[in-house]
Amino acid sequence: MDLDLRGARVLVTGGASNIGRGIVHGFAEEGARLAICDVDGDQATKVRAEALERGAAAAEVIEEDLTLQGAGSRVVGHVLERWGGIDALVNNAGWSVPGFLAEDTDRARWQRLVEVNMFAAIDCTQAAIGPMREANRGSIVFISSDAAFGEIRQGVYGATKAAVLALARTLAKEHGRHGIRSNVVCPGLVLPEGDGAIGTKSLWATGRDSVFTEKQIESLTKGIPLRRLTTAEDVAAAVVWVSSERAARQVTGQVFSVSGGFSMP
Repeated sequence: MDLDLRGARVLVTGGASNIGRGIVHGFAEEGARLAICDVDGDQATKVRAEALERGAAAAEVIEEDLTLQGAGSRVVGHVLERWGGIDALVNNAGWSVPGFLAEDTDRARWQRLVEVNMFAAIDCTQAAIGPMREANRGSIVFISSDAAFGEIRQGVYGATKAAVLALARTLAKEHGRHGIRSNVVCPGLVLPEGDGAIGTKSLWATGRDSVFTEKQIESLTKGIPLRRLTTAEDVAAAVVWVSSERAARQVTGQVFSVSGGFSMP
């Protein structure tokens, strides 16, 4: 099916590593124009080259820390200046360090989780609403997590990702009349496909075992009905589909778990 995304102006935050990289690849294969926003400019530059190889009509790198004041307006403004509008925003930027709730007592870390996972999404979304309203169309996809439904070692992180669900549904109700669709994709555990899939600033850069050990991964996989882990490509397929006005014209305010059935919201 033609998703009618050729030439679409797409901003992907956290687009340089793992899930974000996969989302960039997915839109590139549809011939979209891509703005890849990330704190890791070097890795984003690599992903830009990959996007062009996969068929992106254009690709730009925006090196930005979305926790800084005014970052959302700067990033969206770059897209508007470059291409005159924005058709799709994917709020993918995120950060997590697993830890049991009783032991996760670092308030500064809580604050960073809120800043990266929630405030950055609010900031970019608010910046995109205006131009999307003017165009009377647009798609905003929030990348949440199965942790939003409550998972071990994901208490504070999961709380920030649950907040994203409320944000997305509020946006859908407030701005559906302006042609803006708002949806959520919740990935299961996505392991990087290799060293080239992550940059030095990725949470996976310290080694996979520092995030999830093989024993934890094996245990988690046994609890997945399809008995397999999610890939970045799996997540990208859902994001690209729901971003398509042609394919998902009547879909808004929805939450999709891409986890092999681990969660069923």
